[in-house]
Amino acid sequence: MRLVGWGLLLLPVLVLVGARAARGVPGDRAAGVDRSLALALATIPLAAAVGGKDEKEDGPPLPGTVPLLAKGDLAAEMVAGIDRFLDRETTSVAAKRSARWQRDLTSREAYEKSVAPNRERLRGILGAADARTPFSDLELVATRSVPAEVGSTPAYRVLAVRWPVLEGVDAEGLLLDPVVPARAQVVALPDCDWTPEMLVGLAPGVPAEAQYARRLAESGCRVLVPALVDRRDTWSGRADVRFTNQPHREFIYRAAFQMGRHLIGAEVQKVLAGVDWLGRAGRTGQPAAPAVGGVGYGEGGLLALYAAALDPRIDVALVSGYVQPRERLWSEPIYRNVWALLTEFGDAELASLIAPRALIVEACDTPQITGPPPPREGRSGAAPGVLRTPPVADVDREVERARGLTRGLTPEPFLRRTGDGTGLPGRDEALRLFLARCGVSEALAAPEEAARERRPNFDPDVRARRQFDQLVEWTQRLMREGEFRRAELWRQADGASPARWKETTRQLRDHLWDEVIGRFPAADLPANVRTRLVYDEPTYRGYEVMLDVWQDVHAYGILLMPRDIKPGERRPVVVCQHGLEGRPQDVADPKVDSPYYHRFACRLAERGFITFSPQNPYIGQDRFRVLQRKANPLKKSLFSIIVRQHERILEWLGGLPWVDADRMAFYGLSYGGKTAMRVPALLEKYCLSICSADYNEWIWKNVSARHRYSYLFTGEYEMMEFDLGNTFNYAEMSWLICPRPFMVERGHDDGVAPDEWVAYEFARTRQRYDRLGLGDRTELEVFLGPHTIHGVGTFAFLEKHLRP
Repeated sequence: MRLVGWGLLLLPVLVLVGARAARGVPGDRAAGVDRSLALALATIPLAAAVGGKDEKEDGPPLPGTVPLLAKGDLAAEMVAGIDRFLDRETTSVAAKRSARWQRDLTSREAYEKSVAPNRERLRGILGAADARTPFSDLELVATRSVPAEVGSTPAYRVLAVRWPVLEGVDAEGLLLDPVVPARAQVVALPDCDWTPEMLVGLAPGVPAEAQYARRLAESGCRVLVPALVDRRDTWSGRADVRFTNQPHREFIYRAAFQMGRHLIGAEVQKVLAGVDWLGRAGRTGQPAAPAVGGVGYGEGGLLALYAAALDPRIDVALVSGYVQPRERLWSEPIYRNVWALLTEFGDAELASLIAPRALIVEACDTPQITGPPPPREGRSGAAPGVLRTPPVADVDREVERARGLTRGLTPEPFLRRTGDGTGLPGRDEALRLFLARCGVSEALAAPEEAARERRPNFDPDVRARRQFDQLVEWTQRLMREGEFRRAELWRQADGASPARWKETTRQLRDHLWDEVIGRFPAADLPANVRTRLVYDEPTYRGYEVMLDVWQDVHAYGILLMPRDIKPGERRPVVVCQHGLEGRPQDVADPKVDSPYYHRFACRLAERGFITFSPQNPYIGQDRFRVLQRKANPLKKSLFSIIVRQHERILEWLGGLPWVDADRMAFYGLSYGGKTAMRVPALLEKYCLSICSADYNEWIWKNVSARHRYSYLFTGEYEMMEFDLGNTFNYAEMSWLICPRPFMVERGHDDGVAPDEWVAYEFARTRQRYDRLGLGDRTELEVFLGPHTIHGVGTFAFLEKHLRP
């Protein structure tokens, strides 16, 4: 069935119920059709998957090229080469950071003004830029039978408290309120697997000598201890969809990242809302407001460092078990991944934002994390990630780097490293330094007996679940608001004519490339094209092709050349893109008839089109997903590399004597459909794009915590793209392809998303083309079938626009 007219657009919705009842939805019923495809492709014999030939000698190269001699798994080598490339980029990025800073060390005031733009950019990438909810006082958490005062000692009272942070998001924890006027005001942040009760001694779990919140309260400080989202996976999922083994922190991170926010940013906001209150409380009834400090360990140390970097009201920061070189951020748990972080900030640069205020770095054992909760029946999909204690020499190296960044600043910044890299946090030396820098003249008090819990049968999981649910709902609210944020961004596009549309969307194309996808420089090596004949069919010949892009990075694929090209004739090209875990042979080998691809590159070559089937690097499971982890802190993504590989391919194809460079089209399935939305939106040399088995309401697909189609419940942790939800859905990407032709191919039984999502999003694509008078350049074809190339309406679309 081929749908061209607007009146037929919603026909998939009418057919949906009957189609599903008759056939069911193939693959992972949640969202992992790409993974089902990958598993199926894993059964292809290695000889068929790795090379295009059997054991025969290599055939001759394509005229004008040199022989391709590389053997083995060329796809695996591509992934390994990109990995080496990203390692070099990561190693070199610190030397480039200085260009992002204009530090003025002549005075404190001049320095604060000079680093303000860096502070604001940090606020943006942490997703901590939203206005906080104003409030006047902490709320006491109590019931008729459970008091708010949950414990006390002769030195302080322990109160259960709550305070608003963002719409629908509260912070909760404990307040240790001294019986004397507060000597300092402190936000004490536990590691996320410690409860506030553990850190103050109300509950077991933290040795007494590491209960730094209690020690500071015993020394006369007012101490606010927020609860943090932990690393368990208890609530990560839904009973009516599926549960995962994602740590709670990862589950929230994934949805927030797509919406330009971050769990780190949300918890920093909780800290800063606490600072808002402490600032007011410190001015009450005292001649001078006491200093405000932040202290934390593990994830709490991370938050203390970021919060102090963002907010000059924090006079002193004590960071335990966190500071170190950050070049291996990619190997840490994914909830620490911050888009673009390393282009401007390592831990030393964060420390420089605290200067000249005091920073104490305590080197101790970090939380030892060997990975997410283990997979088990019904629970899987978490990203790998480990935390290990760094050598103390690494901590010292980062501290020295921080000193070098602010050398010459007056007053001289106070930066000290304590500890020997082992043992527990909150040792006496670190706490004494912290109190001294807070202006507390009294000595660190000797440990006293901890308060005793007064709440009968208190269960911290009730509070933890409430905090988790609030933050999940926060991401869903951001998702619902995303369409309005996108509309604001797109107001600059002028639809008065196709020419005006093309001109006024150029800045938006740059925004997608620079701010969402990430732009690497163009290829800097000669193409050095290597080829070899691998197929010799009655109507076409096939060549494996390899082209250089950068050192260690190449483009690779299979070119199919019809035999009947006449001298001087120039033919259109269709670039045929495989999906997840796929290879060029899946679409271009005449002996491989995949149930997903149906030899569509071969079939198009038999029709007289030149086809090229590239190898994209989304192959190798975690081996390629690590590439995304390595790229993100560099303000890059996997598609940053894919775009430049395709650019090199198009340059070469466009220069062939048999190719019409103005008629080079793209057609991709599944992950290849993701490529169809992004690469032609950025590379205008593609004259046409067809997205098969992927087009849908992409933001819901990545962020929804309710729908079974959502990537939030699956193992594709590389899917999230920072701030995409506020900038580009699939309709907006198609608007960047416009006025070039664009088509969607969709099977009713495709488990990627429901027909309703596809129809809803395509309505926005179709409306844009119609309003520009280009309705004949976009089509949606639906058919009764699964996640597969149908090759009926799409082939006609190619004929219509490439060979009119």
